[in-house]
Formats: sequence, structure tokens, C-alpha cells
Amino acid sequence: MSDAIYTLDAEVRTDLGKGASRRLRHEDKVPAIIYGGHKDALSITLEHSKLLKAQSFESFYSHILTLNVGKEKIQAIVKDMQRHPFKPKIMHVDFQRVEAGHELHTTVPLHFLNEDVAIKKGGVVVHGANEVEINVLPKDLPEFIEVDLSNVEIGQTLHLSDLVAPKGVTFTQLSKGEGHDLAVVSVNKPAGKAVDADEGDAAESAE
Repeated sequence: MSDAIYTLDAEVRTDLGKGASRRLRHEDKVPAIIYGGHKDALSITLEHSKLLKAQSFESFYSHILTLNVGKEKIQAIVKDMQRHPFKPKIMHVDFQRVEAGHELHTTVPLHFLNEDVAIKKGGVVVHGANEVEINVLPKDLPEFIEVDLSNVEIGQTLHLSDLVAPKGVTFTQLSKGEGHDLAVVSVNKPAGKAVDADEGDAAESAE
């Protein structure tokens, strides 16, 4: 995948307010803000067409982006993206500055591997989560976290504590203590196959 999707050109935005944002959207531009770090928040404008194309890639949301604002290159991650309720249109974006050595709190997707193995065993795979909150230094930020189902048996559930965290990554929920070990994925029995042999014999005897 080209690194070009992780680099966006932006302009400083001085005309603020709802009316100004509305005019920008009519011009196929997106109002946005960069905050965090040791600098003041910065209002910017992005080209909608380029942003729309870039955000169609899953990794865009879990990758450190470069925002070219004038002569400054700002490292940032997407923290929030507001969309139009029914049009393919991005309304506003919040970016958080990334500073080397300062821990990030962000969300990355889960990639489930070997689901076909669980299905061949006769199981039904049910996802309890498709992304996970993590704390991580910028240099260790993963694009996704893998969940391997090759050794998961029917009736088994994998929780957050069962996942293998990449180097430097901690799961935010687990740091909150007991009761936050979320169910991530289960391999269930198919519906209608829950009757065991003893129950079947008892039903035959009753006829």
C-alpha cells in the first residue's frame, strides 16, 4: 500500500464558526482540528476528495499520519471523524498530535485468522469485538492485532487476556482491573445441535 494515503496537505483555517464550515463543505473541503501535545489547538482545512479516498483504507485509522500545514509537518492520528448521516461526505475530523516518547491512547482493529478452521470443526464464529483500545508509544503502534482461531474449540470464548499483545502494547480495558476482561470472539455450537445423545435416547423411550 502506498504511503501517500498517510500524508495529507492542509491549510490553516482562520474563518471559524458554523457558517464558515458550511461554506468550506460547499467548496469540497473539510474543516478539521489538531490538538494535543504541548501546542495550542490548530484549526485546519483538508481537501475532501483526497481525505475520502485515504480514509477508505482500514489502516488510515490506526496509522501515524503526516499533515503538511504550510512548511510544518505534523504527526497525528485520527481521534474522531464526523460523517453525513446518509451522504458519502465527511463533515469534520479531529486529529491528535503524536509526540515521540509520549504514550498514545487509541483504537486498532482486530484481524481474525483461521476462522475457516473453527467453521470446519462445526462451529459458528461470533465476534464480540472488532477493535480494541490500546496504550502504546508511537514507535510501537500496530496497524492491527491478530486473533488466531486455529486452536479454539467449539464452546470456547477468547477474552482480551487471551490475546497476544504486540511488543510495547497494553490493552486499556485490562488496566481497569477485574471485570473488564472483554469477550472478543466465541466459537458456538450451531443452532439445533445442542441435544446430546442421552436426551435423544430418552425421547425415543418416551414414544
